[in-house]
Amino acid sequence: MAVAWSGVFPALMTEFTRDGSLDLDATQRHIQSCLDAGIEGLVMLGTLGENSSLSADEKAAVLKAAVEVCAGRIPVLSGVAEYTTELAIAHAARAREAGCEGLMVLPSMVYQQDQREGRAHFEAIAAATDLSIMIYNNPVSYKLDMTPASFVAMAAAENIVAVKESSHDSRRITDMINACGDRYLMFCGVDDLVLENLMFGAVGWVSGLVNSFPKEAVALYAYAKAGKIDQALALYRWFMPLLHLDVDVKLVQYIKLANQMTGEGAEWVRRPRMELIGDERAKVMSLVQTALDTRPAI
Repeated sequence: MAVAWSGVFPALMTEFTRDGSLDLDATQRHIQSCLDAGIEGLVMLGTLGENSSLSADEKAAVLKAAVEVCAGRIPVLSGVAEYTTELAIAHAARAREAGCEGLMVLPSMVYQQDQREGRAHFEAIAAATDLSIMIYNNPVSYKLDMTPASFVAMAAAENIVAVKESSHDSRRITDMINACGDRYLMFCGVDDLVLENLMFGAVGWVSGLVNSFPKEAVALYAYAKAGKIDQALALYRWFMPLLHLDVDVKLVQYIKLANQMTGEGAEWVRRPRMELIGDERAKVMSLVQTALDTRPAI
């Protein structure tokens, strides 16, 4: 199954009001801002989209809102982060009904799978849908590392087309390409490794900080792919203190606060997450303000 996914794909925030209810209008405004900056795809309901904090009906509403504003201009993918394989298959069906083009599939939540179980989970979802699938490989957060050998074994599942590689090891891009050739589209999934990953063969970036600084993220990708290494490196060095926010356990709160400061959204989250306070809040605000004060011309 051939798809042409490439470029910067925000792992988009789900916007809430202060009382925790969905704010679909704000979510659509944020999507439009990212579209205006030149994003080439969109991932809804990932970690940053607070997938596990939404009901099934709320997830469907968010996806329909995203598909509506994108209007076929770019692919819209839905995160799939459910407790069981059967629940994941049910969500895949809802995503298709909402008009999504693809899925970004995580291991099942809570239970820590081994390689055999992880492969069976992904293959079962692929067999149950005709949507194109990006597998999210993040052993740091989800304690399952799908190795290159696992992806070789899954190659017969034609609608598994891409991998969001988040092992925090830049060597993995090369190992995947050596093992699998061009069978899978490789996406960087760790913000503060993006330039290295793009240099080693990633064709796209599922990004957190593009939420707050969409023009800069799109420009960084464009410089890297055009071989403008001096421009890419200068922008990367400016961006790096912010990109580190993407790999913290509180990445949702950190990036939502950054969104608020840049006018891209609001900081409101759902429990058990809570808004930042004290020194932690001050540290994030200082990082963002420094970036705003030194923001490069694009």
